[in-house]
Amino acid sequence: MAHTNIVKRYQWFVGLFMMSWLILPVAGHAASIDPFLGDYHGASIEHAEGELGARDLDVQIKKSERGFVVDWATVIHKSDGRDKTVSLSIEFYGTDRPDIYGSAMQTGLFGKRVPNDPLKGEPFFWARIVGKTLTIHALYITDDGGYEMQVYERTLDDDGNMELVFKRFRNGKPVRDVTGKLLRQKKKGY
Repeated sequence: MAHTNIVKRYQWFVGLFMMSWLILPVAGHAASIDPFLGDYHGASIEHAEGELGARDLDVQIKKSERGFVVDWATVIHKSDGRDKTVSLSIEFYGTDRPDIYGSAMQTGLFGKRVPNDPLKGEPFFWARIVGKTLTIHALYITDDGGYEMQVYERTLDDDGNMELVFKRFRNGKPVRDVTGKLLRQKKKGY
């Protein structure tokens, strides 16, 4: 009788295990970058210390051999009439963790693309996709041993355009908050 109960429990656990194989692979796959691919252009407003400042934004997201590349440029219009342009290009690749992507920003000793080293003052980037939002995190270790975190949330709306929320924190305290709207650009005919 005890043997029969053990066999039934074993069969129950095997059945549960087999059912988990039907469910888990769906949850384990990384979200696709495909909906985000394209060129976007728009403007943003900076919300810091009661000031509003306009910025022009360009973002391009394209596939690469190992994952995807995000290129972005921001033109910051200064109050004295000067413009400051900041641009960045980062390749992201899949990791063992679903929906989390590592960054490769420089070439290592043996020619392989590798992440930056935050202990050398370089920003460390990673990305994740949750639903319609591609979030890119950047971690900087400051010269005094503190940290700065930048978070770029790029969310697609129902029309395929992009809403941007950028936040910057220094040692956990908010420093800057920027929101923007970027329109998906029509593909150029070649």
